[in-house]
Amino acid sequence: MRYVKIPMERIAVVIGHEGQTKKNLEEKSKLKINIDSKIGEISIDDRDCENPLDAITLENVILAIGRGFSPEHAMKLFREDMDFYIFDIRDYVGKKESHARRLRARIIGREGKSKRVLEDLTDSYISVYGHTVSIISNFVSMDIIKRAVDKLLSGSKHANVYRVIESNMKKLRFDGLI
Repeated sequence: MRYVKIPMERIAVVIGHEGQTKKNLEEKSKLKINIDSKIGEISIDDRDCENPLDAITLENVILAIGRGFSPEHAMKLFREDMDFYIFDIRDYVGKKESHARRLRARIIGREGKSKRVLEDLTDSYISVYGHTVSIISNFVSMDIIKRAVDKLLSGSKHANVYRVIESNMKKLRFDGLI
């Protein structure tokens, strides 16, 4: 049995309209999901699981939904070439909420522009939720987007980060990796 705890306000998203998202997750993973909506805990019954990787993948999909991704984006993690990563903003600024708010704003940008540029340049999905920045990306560009978000959280200028992303992505395209 695997357990995942997500924010209470995201439990309804995991369940979905008339339980459709939960049913889709169970069909896709071939695992049973039990949701305790009173405490925000989700259990995954992996006792009859043929491939242990399926349980880990389902856990990541549920975590991604809990970190603010739509179920459609989170389900991309069922593809073998996709990966999921979570940054904790508190690792960069401690527990000061005003500093965390400033770093969230750096990632999102004015009217969401910075987040959109990062997503477009790396063909990734980014969610800024609470004290976390989460990424869903393919394995090839995951390292690039992780370094970019780390640099932004560490205070690097946006233009410099974008320039590094563009050159790294150009190199990947030239090498035929994407």
